[in-house]
Amino acid sequence: MADTNKIRIILDKCTGCMLCVKTCPFGAIEVAGKKAKIDLAKCNLCGACLDSCKFKAIEIILHTSAKKDFGEYRDVWVFCEQKKGVIQTISYELLGEGKKLARKLGCKLCAVALGDGIEDRAKDLAERGADKIYMAESPHLKFYQDDSYTNVLVELVREYKPEVMLCGATTIGRSLISRVAVKVDAGLTADCTGLDIDKDNRLLLQTRPAFGGNIMATIITPNHRPQMATVRHKVMKEAEINKGHRCEVVKKHFPDNILKSRTTLLDMVEEIEETVNLAEADIIVSGGRGLRGPENFNLIRELALTLGGAVGASRSAVDAGWMPYSHQVGQTGKTVCPKLYIACGISGQIQHLIGMQSSKVIVAINKDPDAPIFKVATYGVVGDLFEIVPALTKTFKQVSG
Repeated sequence: MADTNKIRIILDKCTGCMLCVKTCPFGAIEVAGKKAKIDLAKCNLCGACLDSCKFKAIEIILHTSAKKDFGEYRDVWVFCEQKKGVIQTISYELLGEGKKLARKLGCKLCAVALGDGIEDRAKDLAERGADKIYMAESPHLKFYQDDSYTNVLVELVREYKPEVMLCGATTIGRSLISRVAVKVDAGLTADCTGLDIDKDNRLLLQTRPAFGGNIMATIITPNHRPQMATVRHKVMKEAEINKGHRCEVVKKHFPDNILKSRTTLLDMVEEIEETVNLAEADIIVSGGRGLRGPENFNLIRELALTLGGAVGASRSAVDAGWMPYSHQVGQTGKTVCPKLYIACGISGQIQHLIGMQSSKVIVAINKDPDAPIFKVATYGVVGDLFEIVPALTKTFKQVSG
């Protein structure tokens, strides 16, 4: 039987101070007889207790399997998402970060583009730093579908063996890359906000929020390749444009059995929206249950339109049917990072905060002075949003007019 990771209390050092009990997010530690005791059934070896123990009385013993030979795996890949032939900006963010990782690993930065009639996009990807582009074109790939995109990406990974693979934590990215990871038996970390390289071991250091954003966890996948991660939109800078950069383009063609899908796409219906795209917006005005009904979102729309911003919504407003899911901001919606985020009638539950708390400036409007949203707000306005929001709209119109 293979060795397993273990945790133990060093009794001679333990004073029963209770610090580890308060720190453990799983309630796996208690103090009995003035000594800490760990419930191994609850413990997941997160290591939070190690940092809290001032007496170094807790020890985690890690047993890793024999190191595998991953010498044939090379290069950093970025899956470049496209919509109607237009490369999405999350792809440029990943190319910028991927270039840094590739330099540290001493390898190439490669872009992967799937679609139909996207050959002209190779120039855009080259100018953003891609050294090589793997491109597959087919009418079957014009729009994203789980089966065809997954099959093609799996074939590419198995043939060319990337060392690292990055994908946007978008609706498409989350659906696609998890399927690929399962099929190629790779490790995957979702919703990363930071990436780095352990040069000595050629490991991708994948940092993401954990336990409701209270802890930043750095995750590694030492026993699998490729090392795969999805990255949140708007947390990394786009790659700079270098018009003189040239790259190699590898065009791939796949048979129908790879491109076939169990589903048939009948039509693509675009949502009609007066304001700009939520994920791309520099200004977002969001509404929550404090608006009392769907008709009052007109106040939010008018302010957003005046500011040239996008309309967002809390999960409770979406669940109530007041706004479409495409406007939801939060852990189960979109993660946004605008220059200005105005929250109107949103209490600020942790699910919502995770999706917007990295905004540059946050303005919260709520009649409850104890609302959690004020803890992350740059500016807080305690009052009736039905008076404040129209007043703001009127003032901004006067200034801009």
